[in-house]
Amino acid sequence: MRFFHHLLGLALAGATCAVSIPAVAQDARMVPMAAPAEPGAIALNTGGVAGSTAPEAWFSQYGVAMTRNVSSATLTPFLPDPAKATGAAVIVAPGGGFLMLSMENEGWRVAKAFAARGIAAFVLKYRLKPTPGPMPQFEQAVTEMFASAGRPDSRLKPEDAVAGLSNQIADARAAFALVRSRAAQWQVDPTRIGMIGFSAGAMTTMAVALSAPDTKPAFIAPIYGSMEAVKVPADAPPMFAVLASDDPLFAHKGFGLIDSWQQADRPVEFHLYEHGGHGFGLGKAGTTSTGWFEAMMRWLDTNGLLAKR
Repeated sequence: MRFFHHLLGLALAGATCAVSIPAVAQDARMVPMAAPAEPGAIALNTGGVAGSTAPEAWFSQYGVAMTRNVSSATLTPFLPDPAKATGAAVIVAPGGGFLMLSMENEGWRVAKAFAARGIAAFVLKYRLKPTPGPMPQFEQAVTEMFASAGRPDSRLKPEDAVAGLSNQIADARAAFALVRSRAAQWQVDPTRIGMIGFSAGAMTTMAVALSAPDTKPAFIAPIYGSMEAVKVPADAPPMFAVLASDDPLFAHKGFGLIDSWQQADRPVEFHLYEHGGHGFGLGKAGTTSTGWFEAMMRWLDTNGLLAKR
């Protein structure tokens, strides 16, 4: 568990100290806000969180909406115009160190971008580790987590984190099952459902690919996640990975994850951007990291995942 708590701190630091935002005043304060409307959110009924006492709470940081103390997982569909639907679908897992979720920056905005390109997107609000209810105590917990963030000797392996991610893996399983159960209604090809995750969401995506083969993702996309080597399943899905070379958490530690996929002779594409830091969502303005989404669209297309059937 010590490893898992260290993982939380590292991923959380990235989510809170480097969220990609517009060119406006960058306000790092965590400001409580009313829960926004989540039209269409579907309860996954995967259970609660042991030890959770505080209710789900929302706050704004860097001008974007975030949530914490999620104890009931949901899935929110963002469906494309039926005339543009390709049949492909993706489950979107925001990051936040498993203590919070960057719902706006790494969830809704990303899902809308996919839907605009004819890909049905589903934002997974997965269960989180309990945090103190009052904001000052939560901020203190975050500060304490920062202490070890980005240490050069930090070695984060997705497969080592699987044991601590049982709730998140169960939520992802339920998400895949729900999308497949409503495939006809949502114009989704059950064989072309992938998963994308950011930071802690990337860790969740990798954990699903490594330990939940029943989900059968058509592709996975870990965005600024751990680059540690893993044992790759023989039928591992094609992978599209993104990282910035100035990422304070996962850069300068080699590219073992990419090597693992190559050595297993599984399809992989990797984009390393010079600048972007951590938590840049769809891209940090003024850097080439803004190009990853279009690159992924081309990758999906050339791999036959966007062809209408």
